[in-house]
Amino acid sequence: MGKIVVVDDEKIVTSAFKTLLKVEGFNDTHFFNNPLEAVEFLKLETPDIIISDFMMPEMNGLEFLTAAKKLHPEVSMILLTGYADKENAIKAINDIGLYKYIEKPWDNDDLIINIKNGIERSHLLASLREKISELEAAKIRLEEYSENLEQMVKERTAELSAANLKLSGIINYCADGIIIIDRHGIIEQVNPACENMTGLSEVALCHMKLQEIAYSDNIDFNKASKNKEGIFGLGPDKSEVLIRDCYIRNSLSDKRIPVEINFASISTSERQRYVGVIRDVSLQKDTERLRDDFIATLTHDLRTPLLAAIQTLKFFLDGSLGNLEDKQKVLLSTMLQSNEDLLGLVNALLEVYKFESGKLTLCKTIFPVKDLISQCYEELKPLASNKNIAFVLHCNISDDINICADKGEIKRVMINLCGNAVNYTNKNGKIDIYAGVHDGGDFMFSVADNGNGIPKEDIPHLFMRFSQGTSKKRSTGTGLGLYLSRQIVEAHGGKIWLESKMSKGSEFSFLLPEVVKDNSRQERQVVNG
Repeated sequence: MGKIVVVDDEKIVTSAFKTLLKVEGFNDTHFFNNPLEAVEFLKLETPDIIISDFMMPEMNGLEFLTAAKKLHPEVSMILLTGYADKENAIKAINDIGLYKYIEKPWDNDDLIINIKNGIERSHLLASLREKISELEAAKIRLEEYSENLEQMVKERTAELSAANLKLSGIINYCADGIIIIDRHGIIEQVNPACENMTGLSEVALCHMKLQEIAYSDNIDFNKASKNKEGIFGLGPDKSEVLIRDCYIRNSLSDKRIPVEINFASISTSERQRYVGVIRDVSLQKDTERLRDDFIATLTHDLRTPLLAAIQTLKFFLDGSLGNLEDKQKVLLSTMLQSNEDLLGLVNALLEVYKFESGKLTLCKTIFPVKDLISQCYEELKPLASNKNIAFVLHCNISDDINICADKGEIKRVMINLCGNAVNYTNKNGKIDIYAGVHDGGDFMFSVADNGNGIPKEDIPHLFMRFSQGTSKKRSTGTGLGLYLSRQIVEAHGGKIWLESKMSKGSEFSFLLPEVVKDNSRQERQVVNG
């Protein structure tokens, strides 16, 4: 089954692991509440997988796993982390070369699957490196004994054939796809599992580029293949990389298969080559979708009791149920605000789920866009006045210009961008709102402020789910506003972006292409698009 090492400073956690692993049939297990003791153990023993907590005294999870990686570079390592340490965990995957991170609280079934997969991965990488090392060692020995070439060739050829036979067996019967590429990403060899994933034979795949069969949401394969140190920057300082959120194109079914690819360098002094293990994570993605569906259902069911609680509190506060003392009003008002904030979060989560699951259909109408802009401006103007902010609208759109879009969703985007500008602009600052139509029927909306600006490194993360502001200043909101705005704009076929300079301010903009329609002021529903 494999030797498992679990490190967590909380005894209740290691006790829970001990029970779980025993139930699943894992007998060779070792548990430590002190990472320093675990390091001493690893100096004497070679495990098949290491599981570590993130926050621990004396030595944190990253420091411990770094030390463990030096002792056992082939062993799969899993980091247990809370949501707040998610970014550090993701960074550690690339910096340290971890196999995976799992957020607390974890799902037992998912945890066991990851443990089994990690053990299998450790065995596979160890076998691959062992056989490759044997081949390289055999080559050196052949050169050293060149004087007795004929006899040596017979002996070593037999050894090489046996080693190749074993290696071929591992490659050919492995459930994961295995691919060998050169430093430019050109495919040299694949196994049958890789052929099945792509729908192409090995003959057809060889000499193709990796980016012709795979693509990633996070990595530009074309750019990576031009790296001077080798594809993905693999070299002496970085011999392994895990690519997540990657997809394989199947030429037969025309489907994309979600995969994770772990590349390791198998370079020699003469040539740089890399072996990649391709794991189909379709089942994992389906499990994540089921989890998201469950969360969405739970969130939806929370709305009814929240609405009931809010209405009840309003009855108390408006005097419908009798007079209240001032202290009671303050307490009930606080409860009402908390419930309304929670309802806002529930509604935001539901909107995110609808967009990501494709269940939200845009209800497009043709309406005068200037009226909508003016409405948003008037709603937020009092908030700007409270901070003595110069809130200026620059709208060169005539009254009879109409656009075709989902009015409610576009208003949500405008309110969110303008509201963020008001919230993050200092007192006595200035906010300029620009709106206009371009040739070709495009509509563009921008909000510029003279606030503190946003660090360049934080800009790519602002439109992601649960983005909590920047590294300079954290937000207390849900982190869903800009993410939802991006989803809404992209659902209209448009794009949203940000330009910012530190100490000078930021400008958020979005563009809706080809939405300007005829000059009829009558608002009417159109076919959903």
